[in-house]
Amino acid sequence: KRGILPESGGTWFLPRMLGWEKACELIFTGRTLTAEECLAEQLCAKVVPHDTLMDEARALAAEIAANAPLAVQASKRLMRMGLSEPFTEHVHHVFLQLLPLLKTEDAREGMMAFLEKRPAEFKGR
Repeated sequence: KRGILPESGGTWFLPRMLGWEKACELIFTGRTLTAEECLAEQLCAKVVPHDTLMDEARALAAEIAANAPLAVQASKRLMRMGLSEPFTEHVHHVFLQLLPLLKTEDAREGMMAFLEKRPAEFKGR
């Protein structure tokens, strides 16, 4: 239908996300999925009405931003690394990332906030 192939890694991501058969069906037909179909295939986490989209996106961003930024950054980095390394190697990398994080002000703040049953105030240090 389209005369081109999926760009931005579609031929790499879709087989890993959906399995070979479903990825072939989507890529070879060029069919566009509805939002509900994307949700059913777990290609998105949530479907919201258009008029609430920005409020929902801001609420999610605020929820993420309320976490310790160094931990979020390390998690993001480790998730990317985990896509291309064996489990035992990945667990080792997680441990190596965890050690310096445990020495941060944010780690202490997070533990104290938990013990004191209050929201944490992270500073990225």
